[in-house]
Amino acid sequence: MRRIVASFFMSLDGVVESPDQWHFPYFSDEMGAAVGALMTESDAMMMGRVMYEAWAAYWPGKTDADDPFAGFINNVRKYVVSSTLDTVEWQNSTLVNGDFAEEITKLKQQPGRTIGISGSTNLVRSLLRHNLLDELRLLVHPLVVGKGQRLFEDGLEIPMKLTSSQTFSTGVLSLAYQPVALEPGEK
Repeated sequence: MRRIVASFFMSLDGVVESPDQWHFPYFSDEMGAAVGALMTESDAMMMGRVMYEAWAAYWPGKTDADDPFAGFINNVRKYVVSSTLDTVEWQNSTLVNGDFAEEITKLKQQPGRTIGISGSTNLVRSLLRHNLLDELRLLVHPLVVGKGQRLFEDGLEIPMKLTSSQTFSTGVLSLAYQPVALEPGEK
């Protein structure tokens, strides 16, 4: 069965929005390796509508000479989860709509490697609520941003187990968590 792994750049106060505005001073070879690890183990990406629209407007014209991630992002299979889009045009993109839990479960049952998610907070929240996310990787930056969308919303309670941690020389924490399977009726 395929795994779904989400990763985020996150500030100390939980902000994941617009990391391009605050995370670059902390980018290092260690962080590049952590980001590259998810790419290496993934043969597909999953994203929500907002990320798809932003990335489909940016990445198709980029090459590896512009950005070392361009070749991977443009060529990898992309699953776009949306209830509002009718079509997806970016190469190797497949629209996933219909019953959310049923369609994602079908994807996980297909042959293949890890399906990576980079961003798409609403999608990741939905995966967590439906117990469909296998791992959450956070690169927590030693910075309080003070404003912006946070990954976790009020009322979302998901027990998690820390599976790995590393401190980079920049002070960034690389953390990996897996949801704890609860018995029926447990909260």
